[in-house]
Amino acid sequence: MRMMLLGAPGAGKGTQAQQLADEMGIPQISTGDMLRSAVSDQTAMGLEAKRYMDLGQLVPDEVVIGIVEDRLAADDCERGYILDGFPRTVPQAEALNAFAPLEAVVDVHVPETELVSRLCGRRTCKSCGAIFHVVSSPPSREGICDRCGDELYQRSDDNEDSIRERLGQYKSKTAPLSDWYEGRGVLKRVDGTGKPSDVYARITDALGRS
Repeated sequence: MRMMLLGAPGAGKGTQAQQLADEMGIPQISTGDMLRSAVSDQTAMGLEAKRYMDLGQLVPDEVVIGIVEDRLAADDCERGYILDGFPRTVPQAEALNAFAPLEAVVDVHVPETELVSRLCGRRTCKSCGAIFHVVSSPPSREGICDRCGDELYQRSDDNEDSIRERLGQYKSKTAPLSDWYEGRGVLKRVDGTGKPSDVYARITDALGRS
């Protein structure tokens, strides 16, 4: 299945996508991973992206789209994939639709007040990237990752002002994807509140996999 999870920062997309990818046996593909891999492999698009990155500039859509197209042509994507962080805008979705139309888009909805609370309390492992929350999923030892034992930290942008700015950017640029994919008959809306296991059950039910 070719799909992606849509939702605001803090909606839990990454956690849910990883579990889905593991269960379905398909890769979870993030924009950041694709860019780093393309640059490391020195592909034509990767070298073009590096030129912008070295100048501290945003990589243009046409370059990102080229990198995505290269990645989705890889053998491990034959059975499907879960996109993470792409597309972010309707023009990107239109470009993706031209060569790899998605079969399902799950919009994970969480109220803004809860998103702010989630992100303010989020702690991330410096080594393995595992994510904890000081209230809903604290580590066994304060400040220490349960998975690898390294130190947990709070991202510099996980403060209320920065979070509300990010949510505003999401509403203006990415949220319109919900209506765009609904118009193509592939959108599934899911309540993202509650325990991660409950949210996962709702997602699999929406996908017809329960």
